[in-house]
Amino acid sequence: MTSNSIYGVELKGVVKRYNELIAVNNLNLNIRQGEIFGLLGPNGSGKSTTLKMLLGLVQPDEGSVKVLGIDAKQDPVAIKRLVGYAPETPRIYEFLTGIEFLDFIGDLYGMQTEEKRIRITDYLKAFQLEGREGDMISSYSEGMRQKVALIAAFLHKPKLLILDEPLNALDPRTARIVKDFLQELKLQGVTTIMSTHILEIAQALCDRIGIMYEGKLLALGDMKELQQLAKLPSSGLEDIFLKLTGTGDIKAVVEELVK
Repeated sequence: MTSNSIYGVELKGVVKRYNELIAVNNLNLNIRQGEIFGLLGPNGSGKSTTLKMLLGLVQPDEGSVKVLGIDAKQDPVAIKRLVGYAPETPRIYEFLTGIEFLDFIGDLYGMQTEEKRIRITDYLKAFQLEGREGDMISSYSEGMRQKVALIAAFLHKPKLLILDEPLNALDPRTARIVKDFLQELKLQGVTTIMSTHILEIAQALCDRIGIMYEGKLLALGDMKELQQLAKLPSSGLEDIFLKLTGTGDIKAVVEELVK
């Protein structure tokens, strides 16, 4: 297999059970290198479990998971070196300052001292955290913590980014920087997998979108393909999502609430 033919992510027949619950049910999915891919679904659809399997944090009960051609079960450490991850709720060491935490992350990935210093400085400036990097993380707002989590994901120049609600709590300026930055990384061949409940963001950013429902991949494609699948040729992703997942009874719910 040549390097150009290696997928960013390759899932074959993946099943993950938690006792009687099948969280992921026979998932088959290939994500190309250099693709911005949206992984969507209602709460409990299997998205988070799928992302954790890509990170090697959870092992599948059946099937295979490959990241950049590496088997996640055989060499999870190699995958972690190549992946940047920003969770939905960043769990950052609150007893450290921002600069101490980012310095620790850089060391964790074996970055050279000067490269680490330059990149941290650049990100702090871009995300308007200059002057606050010496403050304890416990004093940071939700948006500031999100910025630090994103810097930690970007810092070591990963080949795959896994971002769960990446724009959560960000100010408009930083959100725009992140969106434009992801597009630039795409041109460099970096693969991004994004999970978000803000469907307008997914529609604007993602090359293709996969919609999970009850552990299965319910739909997969670009916007045109999803519109055709839902038989909604001129609709946005929100209407498509609600129709395909069978959760489009919004009007009836609202009418019931206002009684």
